[in-house]
Amino acid sequence: MERLPSTQRRRQLVEAAIRVMTRDGVARATTRSICAEAGVSLSVFHYCFASKQALIEDVMETITAHSVTPVAARIQPTADIAESVRAALGTYWGHVLAHPDEHMLTYELTQYALRQPGFEYLARRQYEQYAAANRDLIEHLCADLDLRLLVPPETLVRYLASMIDGLTLNYLVLGDGEGAAAVLDALAAHVVSLLAHRDTPAR
Repeated sequence: MERLPSTQRRRQLVEAAIRVMTRDGVARATTRSICAEAGVSLSVFHYCFASKQALIEDVMETITAHSVTPVAARIQPTADIAESVRAALGTYWGHVLAHPDEHMLTYELTQYALRQPGFEYLARRQYEQYAAANRDLIEHLCADLDLRLLVPPETLVRYLASMIDGLTLNYLVLGDGEGAAAVLDALAAHVVSLLAHRDTPAR
């Protein structure tokens, strides 16, 4: 077996776990099946992770980053506020369309974490990552386009997270891409209505 740095082995096991959990479900993803998927021995797993909980923690952070990171990379506001908002939301939605099984796994992981004593903090951390991504989007838009919010920042952060979360689950259940795109357009328009240029008089 090729000798790799522990960080690389951890990443290999995490990606293998994501594949196994996506294919077989979280409950059926054993350390043995994950090691088989990664092509490593159980001793390698125990060298890299203190427990299955530690692995799941890395899995949840990694799978969340899969959808969050592309959005952060695309936050390049233009002079058109609506275009900037729609592009950011569209980047996330493109990931949903390309990787529906992975997004389905995020919901399964959330439920699993909430039901396992001692794992609840993993679900909280997952949603804190979503909030951080939305916060970055809002802050970039406001700073680069000289905007101000017409609602408290954390209200908009939670609103975006709730709408996107609900829309994603709705799409996974119904598979209505055209309807989801229309909702995404409506969401973008509503977000734009909650932004104003700093020199615009308050209502």
